[in-house]
Amino acid sequence: MFILIRYLLAMVLLLVSSSAMSETGSNLFTLSMPTVDAEPESVSNSLKILALLTVLSLAPAFLMVATSFTRIIIVLSMLRHAFGMPSTPPNTVMIGLALLLTLFTMTPVLDQIQEHALQPYIDKTIDDVTALENASVPIREFMISQTRDKDIALVLELSGDDVPNSVNDVSMTQLVTAFLLSELQTAFQIGFIIFLPFLAIDLIVASILMSMGMMMVPPMTISLPIKILMFVLIEGWVLVAQALVSSF
Repeated sequence: MFILIRYLLAMVLLLVSSSAMSETGSNLFTLSMPTVDAEPESVSNSLKILALLTVLSLAPAFLMVATSFTRIIIVLSMLRHAFGMPSTPPNTVMIGLALLLTLFTMTPVLDQIQEHALQPYIDKTIDDVTALENASVPIREFMISQTRDKDIALVLELSGDDVPNSVNDVSMTQLVTAFLLSELQTAFQIGFIIFLPFLAIDLIVASILMSMGMMMVPPMTISLPIKILMFVLIEGWVLVAQALVSSF
């Protein structure tokens, strides 16, 4: 995702520089709203800059709804609750790890965007509309590959639209909604599987304490270090990261 943001910044700087260099004198680096009698090219460049800045402001929302970030951060959050430590590791660490794993999973998509959309646009071999269409193709392919058919059917039913001939005819809004539903379902399935061994340890410890008559001792006091020790011995963070990346 950092690479994608860097590419968007490069596009903004490219348009800003091209628009600024067309001006002369003291207005060389001045950005102002075009007047009614402004040249059409100046109006077009200003609108492009405004659109790209809007895209940059919506980058966090795009990260959540159109990438693998949602699944990864939910699984990592459920892992913390399975430990019994809802604030350890801290949120900044979990988000940083989720962003890095998202970058690993989205690298093929970003490479296709770079090859078919961004670089040709920088080389001025395609226009901005074509670049946007080319960039949306790998993103749609990624979301389609991770979306269940039943979720797409549900979204189409809720929207009241007719069933299209192929999944490629589904609108982007409908596809993003179905993709997010599928990601939530998959994340909770993975989280449930992760919860089971920690739940087993809690039940075993609670049963042992009950049988020994130590009912006043909180089971979490004994089970928490045992769960941490088990997780460290099996290199749990490596296994979880590998499982998340492999799930895509």
